[in-house]
This record gives sequence, structure tokens and C-alpha cells, in this order.
Amino acid sequence: MIPLQDYRAARLAALTAPDGWLNLIARIDLTPGIHAVGAAQDIRLPSGPDLLGTLKVSQTGASFARPGQGPQPFLPVPDAFPQLQVDPFLLELHTVDGVPALRVRDLSLRPQITLRHFPDAPGWVIRARWQELAPQTASVAMKDGSRAEVTLTHRASFDHQGREVSLTPTHWKAGKPMFVFRDATAGETYGAGRFLFGEDIGGGEITLDFNRAFTPPCGFTDYAICPLPPPGNVLPFRIEAGEKAPD
Repeated sequence: MIPLQDYRAARLAALTAPDGWLNLIARIDLTPGIHAVGAAQDIRLPSGPDLLGTLKVSQTGASFARPGQGPQPFLPVPDAFPQLQVDPFLLELHTVDGVPALRVRDLSLRPQITLRHFPDAPGWVIRARWQELAPQTASVAMKDGSRAEVTLTHRASFDHQGREVSLTPTHWKAGKPMFVFRDATAGETYGAGRFLFGEDIGGGEITLDFNRAFTPPCGFTDYAICPLPPPGNVLPFRIEAGEKAPD
């Protein structure tokens, strides 16, 4: 793993990047077809020209055409959804459970934020047991009230205050398992829960460095859709490590 301070610097850079979470200004549900997009159109943006252009949505993807120009496809992005820059915006085709939506980032914004953390806690760097499970489908609640189907394949377990604690990752990103959990610091930390990626899997073990636990995107914007912790990942004790809630 990279040093903790380098990890936090990269985390801040990602949040404030053009495709980060701080410049989202809209998320608009879409239906297949051709849509006019702009501040005075059916797909209404909160800023920009009255007519930004025409969006075409199909079962296989989407394209966008500025007035008087040919269509440009939304392009795939690693570990993200297809995107297309249409100044002054970055458009993203955000599809959840087969339902597309248009997420809009305003590239003219220069968002700034200060992330707050608990003091570094070496005791919360845990080498946990890593158990493979028979794959099973589960339904997890999302912060917007919907539910999503996930496949559970592993469990991480460790001992705390004389009792075994088990956390189940519900998602994977860039080959790393992602744990959604909530502990008794909720309120000081983001109330819905925090995310944590497992690291250094090997020998039947996995590293859980709770100093790298972080606020999910929905802690910064109403235009993100985040999973909530499954029941087994709601912990009755405090984990005083990682990010605190945003100011």
C-alpha cells in the first residue's frame, strides 16, 4: 500500500478533479430516444446555454451532437461510466439496474474542500482472515430508497474486544473488495456509513486499514447513488480512524 499521507493526497485530488464528486450539478433520468438538452429544453440543465445540443440514447449507448455538428459517442472510462466532454460540462451516462441517467459536471467550477480525519491509529490496521464463500446473490439498500442486487463471494473476519467481527464486501472496484460499513462514530463520520477497500490479499488474509475509511460520494452530493451497509456490516463499537464527516 502507498503511504497514508500519499493516499490522502490522492483522495483529495480525485474528489476535486474534473470528474470528481464536487462539481456535479444534475442527475436526470433518461428514456431511450432523442432528447434536446439545455437550460430551456426538456432535459433541463441548471446552467449553460438554452440549447446545449441533442442527446441520443439507445440500448447500446449514447451520443451527443452540438448544434450544427455531428454526433459524438460517450466513451468508456476505466472503473467509471461512459463520459463525453461538452464544454462547459462533462456529461456522464450513469446506468443503474439498466436505467440510464445523465449526470452533469460543471467544469467551470473549481471546488475546494478540507477533509477531516481522526488521528492516525496504527491499531486499526488489521490483518483479517479472508474467507471465500459459495457465491450468493443479495439485495442491498441504496441511499435513494432503491435496492440493488449484488453477488457476495468473500468475508473478512477479525477479533475485537474478545469477539469475532465479520465484514462482507458488497462491491469490487479495480480488483479490490469494497466494504460498506457503519460504526458507532456515525454522526462524527458520515451518518449513512463509510467505504473501505481491502488491500494485500494473500495467504488467506486481507489488510483492513481503517485509517483509509472514507466518506462515500453521497456524503458530498445529492446526485450520487450509494449503497448502505448490509446488516452484518453495522458495528456497535467505535472505529476512531479514517475520514470524519465533511464540514
